[in-house]
Amino acid sequence: MKSFLFIIVLCAGLIACQTHKDLDRSVIVSAIDNRMQEQQKAWNEGDLEGFMEPYWHSDSLQFIGKRGITLGWQNTLDNYKKSYPDRQAMGTLNFTNLSFDIINQSSVYVLGKWELFRTADTLSGHYSLLWKKMDGKWLIIADHSS
Repeated sequence: MKSFLFIIVLCAGLIACQTHKDLDRSVIVSAIDNRMQEQQKAWNEGDLEGFMEPYWHSDSLQFIGKRGITLGWQNTLDNYKKSYPDRQAMGTLNFTNLSFDIINQSSVYVLGKWELFRTADTLSGHYSLLWKKMDGKWLIIADHSS
């Protein structure tokens, strides 16, 4: 009888742990999705500084694009300003997140696709983002977009 009770308690504990893990995953994914929706909205309103808000405001931020590696928040913003000098060049941005790999409670690796719709053309590519929770906020610390 004691063995049976032990098994029931053990199973209940495992179910509770899995439920907690699923809830944590849901909360984390939702938080990052919300940050990316805010980022997309800022871009589509022509607000590059708002778009850059979820990026780590540090000289250690890493951005890897077709021109190579850029280090630093300000350098990344400056590159965006050069590449997208006005609202027409910015077009309308759409993110589609394809996967979330939760490394731990404060680090998440996100893969996705971006599309940029402009009057003259449509650009698209993929991204991998390393998000880290710092001071209670999810921030992009590394971005590889192609």
